[in-house]
Amino acid sequence: MTESNAEVIAAPKTALDRLSDVSIAVAVFALLGLVVVQGWQVFARYVINDSPSWTEPVTILLLSSAMSFGAASGVHTGRHFGFFLLAEAMKPLHKRIVDTVVNLVIVSIGAVLAGWGSVLLFDGLDIKMAGAPLPQSLPYLPLTLGGALMVVFALARGVAVWTKQGGEG
Repeated sequence: MTESNAEVIAAPKTALDRLSDVSIAVAVFALLGLVVVQGWQVFARYVINDSPSWTEPVTILLLSSAMSFGAASGVHTGRHFGFFLLAEAMKPLHKRIVDTVVNLVIVSIGAVLAGWGSVLLFDGLDIKMAGAPLPQSLPYLPLTLGGALMVVFALARGVAVWTKQGGEG
């Protein structure tokens, strides 16, 4: 274990760390839900020959949740979106600039996901899904929340790039 990894492990958890942990927990439960729902779909279709109609819309919702919350947490931990090899070969000032640009791109992507996701979410709340008693636009909720989390996490990383010693964010 390197010295910087030991510092990360010993550092107290911030509110953003806890929010990232919750985000990962939601993604994990969504993946577990996917396994259960798809397992039931296969069993119902091939064993009892009665395929339920609700499994497809629920699968889409769970997949959207796993993807959105997992990506947001990846932004917080620095394991998502980045030019890691290029940045390591740069001088500290250039690395800070590249890290800032990367975080601004992530903020832009997250803002687009949150903004348009919310438009799509509210646009279809009164329409029921085919096969499930849920709003048709419900899969846009995790996209909206995940995009908002990406913005928050990327902004925090962007600030950290310029406030931490050595420009590591």
